[in-house]
Amino acid sequence: MSIVDDIKVVFERDPAAKSVLEVIFMYPGFHALINHRLAHALYKMKIPFIPRMISAFSRFFTGIEIHPGAQIGSRFFIDHGMGVVIGETTIIGDNVLLYQGVTLGGTGKEKGKRHPTLGNDIVVGTGAKILGNITIGNSCKIGAGSVVIHNVPDGSTVVGVPGVVVRTGGEKPESDLMHGDLPDPIKNVIEKLYDEIRAIEKKCDRCLQNEGKPESGKCGDKDIDEFFEENK
Repeated sequence: MSIVDDIKVVFERDPAAKSVLEVIFMYPGFHALINHRLAHALYKMKIPFIPRMISAFSRFFTGIEIHPGAQIGSRFFIDHGMGVVIGETTIIGDNVLLYQGVTLGGTGKEKGKRHPTLGNDIVVGTGAKILGNITIGNSCKIGAGSVVIHNVPDGSTVVGVPGVVVRTGGEKPESDLMHGDLPDPIKNVIEKLYDEIRAIEKKCDRCLQNEGKPESGKCGDKDIDEFFEENK
């Protein structure tokens, strides 16, 4: 976990980065991470007040709030960063990318481990919320705006509110998280319902035709019984 690695990962993750000086002076995600490294070291030494003060100043200048108690691995990058919140008992593995507006938070006032644990090689999209003492497996992708409240297995893609696993078996996600090209589980369910409704309408039409009285708009008792028998 060196400053050199923290700088290198910016160039790997952000095509807008042009120079080392630009990263050092212009990237709030980098500033927040450096401040956190210092605050976390003091926090582990059980020094009171100062770690929280560093965290507060960092939030004021970067818009990123990281509690000094959070454990963050190497090659961690926050892109843009405004509005990111990382709670006290959060654990983040190596090679993790967060976009702006991400929350790694708790769900109540319980003591002890109450924030999420993120594995290695994870991308968390813009505005996503990962809440509670849950585990996000390695090589996962969390879609923009998702709210995740349950454990996620390795290699999964999660979208929706609440978050739903829509893909499994993924590889390292940092190069292929296309926020505009993720599956939409709600859309899929609606399309399936629409197809089922159309199938039922066709059966109703056939029922009326078999009755021989389409103008009456009613089916015979026998046809109705057969219809419900077919659609049990």
